[in-house]
Amino acid sequence: MTVALLMIDVQRSFTARDYWDEGQVAPWARAQRALLDLASARGVPVVRIYHLAPGSGGPFDPAKGLIRPLEGFDDAADVVFEKCVHNAFTDTALEAWLRAREITRLWVSGIRTEQCCETTTRVASDLGFDVDFVSEATLTFPMQRLGRTWSADEIRARTELELEGHFARIVDVASLASE
Repeated sequence: MTVALLMIDVQRSFTARDYWDEGQVAPWARAQRALLDLASARGVPVVRIYHLAPGSGGPFDPAKGLIRPLEGFDDAADVVFEKCVHNAFTDTALEAWLRAREITRLWVSGIRTEQCCETTTRVASDLGFDVDFVSEATLTFPMQRLGRTWSADEIRARTELELEGHFARIVDVASLASE
């Protein structure tokens, strides 16, 4: 089984969001870095995916200049795709690129756990890929919804609950390293 690492939306755009919180970022950054290093050591191709919102005037608008790697994660990628939707497949050539290389297994990581990472995982599973959702290497932030604050840990736990056994295997970097 051939594997690729998807690094979803690890881009500077997020640093311009009002919810960006270095306290949430630090543990994720260590796990994301370890996963990138593992991929490099194993010769696993790295697929960088950027989220764009052209014409929005916000931080995901290419005109703002923030569609570039988040500081510390500017490692070379084997391929880069740009998307304008929540999953990395719908408006990109990602599936074709993976299939041309006979890649059947994906390590999913990046920003935001419950949005683009989860959505990409669901679509990948529906397309027949085996998915390892590297939860500790996905980043999210607390959210205000339905009259309460949902912590990043609650959001991550809900995502893991929904994905495990249906769309993905929930893993950490250490378990991938021991395989």
